[in-house]
Parts: sequence; C-alpha cells; structure tokens
Amino acid sequence: MKTPVFLLSWLAIVPQVLCEYGMAHVTSDKSEGSAKDYCILFNSEWAHLPHDLTKAALLHLQDQTASVLCSPTDVPDGGFSNSIPMVMRGNCTFYEKVRLAQINGARGLLIVSRERLVPPGGNRSQYEEIDIPVALLSYTDMLDISKTFGQAVKVAMYAPNEPVVDYNMVIIFIMAVGTVATGGYWAANRDVKKSYMKHKRDDGADKKHDDETVDVTPIMICVFVIMCCSMLVLLFNFYDRLVYIIIGIFCLAASIGLYSCLSPFVRMIPYGKCRVPENNLPYFRNRPPVWKLLLASFCIAVSVLWGVYRNEDQWAWILQDILGIAFCLYMLKAIRLPTFKSCTLLLFVLFVYDIFFVFITPFFTKSGESIMVEVAAGPSDSYTQEKLPMVLKVPRLNSSPLALCDRPFSLLGFGDILVPGLLVAYCHRFDILIQSSRIYFLACTIAYGIGLLVTFVALALMQRGQPALLYLVPCTLLTSLVVALWRKELPLFWTGSGFVQKDLPDPNPIIAPIGSEACLSQHNDNEDPVANRYPATEPQQEDTTRSPVDGQLCLATDRTVVKPEEEEQLNSGSARTAENQLTQGVDSAISDSLVKAINQNVE
Repeated sequence: MKTPVFLLSWLAIVPQVLCEYGMAHVTSDKSEGSAKDYCILFNSEWAHLPHDLTKAALLHLQDQTASVLCSPTDVPDGGFSNSIPMVMRGNCTFYEKVRLAQINGARGLLIVSRERLVPPGGNRSQYEEIDIPVALLSYTDMLDISKTFGQAVKVAMYAPNEPVVDYNMVIIFIMAVGTVATGGYWAANRDVKKSYMKHKRDDGADKKHDDETVDVTPIMICVFVIMCCSMLVLLFNFYDRLVYIIIGIFCLAASIGLYSCLSPFVRMIPYGKCRVPENNLPYFRNRPPVWKLLLASFCIAVSVLWGVYRNEDQWAWILQDILGIAFCLYMLKAIRLPTFKSCTLLLFVLFVYDIFFVFITPFFTKSGESIMVEVAAGPSDSYTQEKLPMVLKVPRLNSSPLALCDRPFSLLGFGDILVPGLLVAYCHRFDILIQSSRIYFLACTIAYGIGLLVTFVALALMQRGQPALLYLVPCTLLTSLVVALWRKELPLFWTGSGFVQKDLPDPNPIIAPIGSEACLSQHNDNEDPVANRYPATEPQQEDTTRSPVDGQLCLATDRTVVKPEEEEQLNSGSARTAENQLTQGVDSAISDSLVKAINQNVE
C-alpha cells in the first residue's frame, strides 16, 4: 500500500517520492524448514514486487556488506549472476549502486542502512533504465540474518497487500468504550456519595483519607494545554533523554491508579482487617490495616514487573493495558469538570491541539514528520528504541508488512480516553442532579463509541495515524448539546447548576427509624430550583406526621429499615437521635418506587 513519505506532500513543490513496505523472506540453503520475514522499504518506481510469496523468485543472497558498490572494483569476480547482492549504503547514489548490480547480472539489490530507512529515490530517466527491484534493509536485520542463517542464504522479496482493517481494533474499541463508560459512571456515583458522606460520622479511619476530587477551572485548562505543548516539543527534540522520566512517572501513577481501582473490592474481603502495631514510623504511625499494605505492595510489584519487561512484545502489552486502564479510571475519579462550559473549553482546546500537532507540524519539521505521530510511535532514529507508555496498545493480528516494519501495534492514547471520559462523567453527574434516567450518560457514551468507529474508518481509508479527538470531540460535544436542547435544559446543563455553589440534591432518599415510623429525608434548607422542577417523590398529604428532627417527613408504617447494629441498640433500650440512626440510602434509580411502596403500605 503506497504511503507518502512527506505528509501532505501533494502541497509541496518538490516531486513526490513514493515508498512501499515489503518483506524479505529469508531461508537457509541447508535447512528447508527454517525461514523468517524481514522488513524492507522499496520504491516501486524502480521495479514492482509481486504481492504473493509463491510468485516471488527465491534467489541466493550474496553478502557484499564489506563494500558499498559504488565502483566496478567493488564487484566480485563472476559478478552477481542470478543472485541478490546485499551491500552497504553510502558514498554514492542509489542509482549508481543498482545500475552496477544490474549490469553485473543481479536480479535485485538489498541496501543495508545503519540510519533511518528512506525510500531509494531517483529521476524519471533512471527509473526507466532500471528493471530490477531495489530495497533498503536495516543494519540490525542484516546482523540477525547472518546470526540466524549464516552465509548460505536464499531470499525472496515480495510486497503483500495491507489488510483494510485489523481485528485488534475490536479489542481497542472494547477497552476504550468500557473504560470511558465505567470511569464516567463510577466517578459520578462516587462524587455524589462523597458530597453526602461529609454530613455523617466516619465509620473508621479508612474513610478519612479518601481521594479528593479536583474541580478543573479555565485557568487550569490553559496551563494544562501549555504544559502539553511544551512537553510534546521537548520529547520531539530530546526523546532519548526524557523517555525514561516518562516511564518512571507512568509506573508511579499506574500503581496508584491500580490501588485506587482494586481497594473497593479488596475492602470487602473479610481478612486482613487487623492493623499494624503501634510505632513512630512515617505513615505507619497511623496504624493502617494490613490489607492496605498488601494491596499497595501488589500494585507496586505489577508496575515494577512491567517496567523491567516493558520491551517484551509477547505479553508486556497486556500489563501496560491493565495499568493504563487503571490509571485512566483513577484520573476520571480524581478530576471533575464542574460545568458544561468547562467541558466545551477543554475539549475544544485539545481538539485544536491534536489537529495542529498531527497535520500542521509536518510543515515545520526537517523530516516532514508529524510531531504527535513521531513521539507517540517513538522516533525511528532513537538509539534507545524505547516507546512512550501513555497508550493502550494491542499487537496487529493480521500478518502484514506494516505490522512487521513500521507499527507492529495499534495504539490509542490515554488522552483519547480521558478527555471525552471527563465529559461522560459530567453527563452522568447531571443525570443524577436532575434525576433523569441517565439519558445524558448513555447518549454521550454511545456518541463516544460512534466517534471511535469513525476514527477507525478514517484510519483504514487514509492508511495513516489519525488524531482521534478530531472525531471524538464533535461526536460527544454535539450529542450532549443536542440532548440538552431537546430536553430544554441547556441553561442548567451549561452552568452545571448545583455542582459548584452547593451540594447535589440527594438522589437517594434515606429511610430512618423513629419509633414505629420510617422517615423520608427532605432537604428543605437552600432548596434547589432543579430539585423542585424534578421532584423525587409525589407530595403526600395523608398519614403524615412531623418527626422531632427538623427537615424530615415521616410516613407512618410498621416496616422500618434498620442496620443490624442499630436494631441491637434499639432492643437494648439505648436512645439515640434519628440523625445518628440514618441508614444507607437506596439507589436513585429505585427511590421513586420505594416511596410509592411505603405510601401503599400506609394506606
């Protein structure tokens, strides 16, 4: 599949040099069963390669890497009759090398390059004169061929067609949409519960150090974007020096994210509840539970394991994806956009940022490469050959030159998950505010999935890396806006009424026992107009009494919802106020039906 070396080169004045990725199928003369494919880069203007291996000629590979084949003296005695010579790059043009090879009977030419692979170019008259294929092979692959097969080697050069779509896109789609949906749902639910837990007593030390949520302001958005731009430019220019710092930061942040995601589940295990003995050590002086220490050790061990084996292509990508998903979920819980205005500002600025660094920066770089793509995939001339870990990666499932040569993994950056995920979390939080049936959350999540599918289609059609936010931002923002206009709630949706100045209205009415009555908590002070517009319950006039506790409407009933410890206290005759006996709130989705059921029991 032909791809331009210089992005948007159709706008350039200079002629376009085309290149194609192909494969060099290498086998041993001594052992017929052993074979291996290597990446080659060729220009089809010299000569075309067959698309099928069975149609490619299997010829003897003549190792002439001791010379550069720039003069007739570099040609061995007997020439290159019915073989493919392998020579070093340098000292003369590609045309001079391939012309000497063709004159001396070569059926093709492999040029070994210590530097970055570039398409072997020439002019029109030179193309017409040459009728044998010429391709570039990396120096490391040449060393691997010598080490694996020795000197008695045969090679067949061919260029199979690239598959339109790789099946690994399905895995990336499931991971991305699942992370956005889970993170948005979890973040909003956790945020609402925390806003009401602060009015209640802590059950223990475990709840005193919960992660705090950070509200994003316009100034923070501007600073964040400036930092992203600066870091991207620094990575482009000093990649080999900064990549290890980014890897270390990822290991630390990923271990924290993994701990945050696993702790709610580990907390439910009825073991390891004992605390460390009294001591004066930092952090340990608070006597944390043993399960916290074990979980933290496990999360650190997973991060360290990935850090040590991060370049193991067979399985390290699985650990990277697990840590990456945990990191994204943690960030979606820790960062909150308080208004749709903030969501619009953040997504629009990063939308422009993504387009600029993918499509515009090739005009300013010497190599003509996109800064974003170059940094995300790792510069090909990097001597460390390290890759940035801030992506979800899945190996290509189809055998193709692109998988072998350029990008053996399909990538999706964390920003393409986090940025739309913050909007999804805001939509779910607004659903809870107005007590809707999660219409905003579902619509935005579906829009994200559609935007991701459009990204994959664009990737398949253009055969080049795509800025995913170019498609995700319009899909999610416009969908949320249309839903708000359709429901005539745009003013409330734009300002996020109830998020900034006051607590969210309680979506979970709380049943508390007072004698033989069950009390429905009503927040009468500082009533919210949105809550009045979307009342959680129908007003009841009959069979109601006022409890001694202000702000609670009591419905007479013989059924009470009591915790086991509260029931024991009541049976023992201990007197407590109704406020200290408030039980856990029922879920917002079933609160209306619970109130109606209570009223029916009263009747």
